[in-house]
Amino acid sequence: MRFMMMVKANKDSEAGVLPDEKLLSEMGKYNEALVQAGALLAGEGLQASSKGARVCYTGGKTKVTDGPFAETKELVAGYWLIQAKSMAEAVEWAKRVPFQDDEVEVRRIFELDDFPVDPAEKPDGWREKEEQLRAAPQPARRPGTIRFKGDQSTESGVLPDEKLLTAMGAFFEEGMKSGVILAGEGLQPSSKGARVRYSGSKRTVIDGPFAETKELIAGYAIIQAKSKQEAIEWTKRFVTVDAPGRYRQESDCELRQIFEIEDFPVDPAEKADGWRQMEKRQRDRV
Repeated sequence: MRFMMMVKANKDSEAGVLPDEKLLSEMGKYNEALVQAGALLAGEGLQASSKGARVCYTGGKTKVTDGPFAETKELVAGYWLIQAKSMAEAVEWAKRVPFQDDEVEVRRIFELDDFPVDPAEKPDGWREKEEQLRAAPQPARRPGTIRFKGDQSTESGVLPDEKLLTAMGAFFEEGMKSGVILAGEGLQPSSKGARVRYSGSKRTVIDGPFAETKELIAGYAIIQAKSKQEAIEWTKRFVTVDAPGRYRQESDCELRQIFEIEDFPVDPAEKADGWRQMEKRQRDRV
């Protein structure tokens, strides 16, 4: 099974305060443990929402709103994609994150087997194309591009119909062939998820659903673009495709820039084989 572990944003992350070398080193060791266990599939930090945007499709029109999103209490500051045998095993990995005061939400990713086979499905329909896209190598990183993560929101648990799956498959196929879309997945409802809260060495696990949260994430895509504006244009196209299958035919997607290693200033006190070199090795291996 694959899971997404999402780090809840706090005042420091939204203020653009970068983690200190101690936390970066501890996080590097944690990521190394994930890599050695064969559990880590990907992991990134997200820049503050002040550098992001939201693209909403409603009433047949798209609307773009620039960050920050101060009214949102559940912003995401980073994530890991891991594979584990069960939700319990994924939660155990979340407990090991070296945080002193934070919160991580664990959600299972939809697999193809989670979608019942419709007798009306075509032999070469969306399912076969999805399998081909998942098996295809990830597009290469392009020099001069910026990576962005887009999150869509919904919590109904209703699976999309074949028409929407076909349209979304065509959109992702175009994006991957053009080298823009690097990855994308849907998340199962929060009723099947959990949250881990950190207080010093104490870990508290809270099972879903999280009905009090108004903006839960239902899926994501990782894209690379030359600019924020180019990323917004791709997001506009995404919500236009996505909206017809949503409640009230509305789609809301948050666009956030991903941290690159170069975004972290070099500290003169950094060790020669410190967190930066460890991070580069882990990215190469994953």
